Amino acid sequence: MVRRIDVTGSGGVRLAAWEFADPPKPAEAGRPPGVLLLHGLMGRASHWAATARWLAERHRAVALDQRGHGQSQKPPDGPFDREAYVQDAAAALVQLGLAPAVVIGHSMGALTAWQLAARHPDLVRAVVICDMRASALGAASQREWEDWFEAWPLPFATLADVRKWFGEDDPWVERPHPPRGEFYAEIMAESTDGWRPVFDHRQMLTSRATWVYDAHWEELAQVGCPTLVVRGLDGELGRAEAQEMVRVLPLGEYAEIADAGHLVHYDRPDAWRTAIEPFLTGVLTP
Repeated sequence: MVRRIDVTGSGGVRLAAWEFADPPKPAEAGRPPGVLLLHGLMGRASHWAATARWLAERHRAVALDQRGHGQSQKPPDGPFDREAYVQDAAAALVQLGLAPAVVIGHSMGALTAWQLAARHPDLVRAVVICDMRASALGAASQREWEDWFEAWPLPFATLADVRKWFGEDDPWVERPHPPRGEFYAEIMAESTDGWRPVFDHRQMLTSRATWVYDAHWEELAQVGCPTLVVRGLDGELGRAEAQEMVRVLPLGEYAEIADAGHLVHYDRPDAWRTAIEPFLTGVLTP
């Protein structure tokens, strides 16, 4: 079963939330613990489908299409700042009846997760940070992304072309990486002239500009709940920075997944489950 639930986010923006499996029936002690899944920049809720399904064995897991992404509203004038993303997530937790929840975020979604926990500790019982840096990335990084978007050979004639370009031909790919091609195939939709992303490149760059120039250590230190920092061995979050994040967090823990890049949960779903399940069991078991 896949079920869509409409949520009203900050400023009245319509957000699409998704359950990819039936949650367990409420036990005598009450409803099953809630989990909110937040994708990264350019992602969508469906990227969490596999994770959501095994989580649903014991928890109520809901994945959110964040503003500007997936099937959620893409307001032409935004806003796409940090406050809007955080308030959207807070609204989703309340309207879905998940709070206090474990919030699992990938990349930009992980930043939203820890900012949410810092600003609304009553809504969050634990956080999983998946391959997101706390350090500032800077202007050069933003320019690289602008150039990268310009390099996309849009429109793609077929989904096979999407998979090949992002899995093999993209200049950012060092060696063939089929899961990456599949990841990007999920963010495409067919139009009259071929396949194009479901988002607006300009909105993605605007969203990224609201956090790429700043460091986020101060809010990380304000996260008072248990927090697991997960990195792929070949991901964007280096080991030294990840371990420093764990040190800064009041209740930080660390996990590392071999043979995984930035798309940790998508690259190695079995290893991802092995890495985070003991943490989830600990924070969600009464």
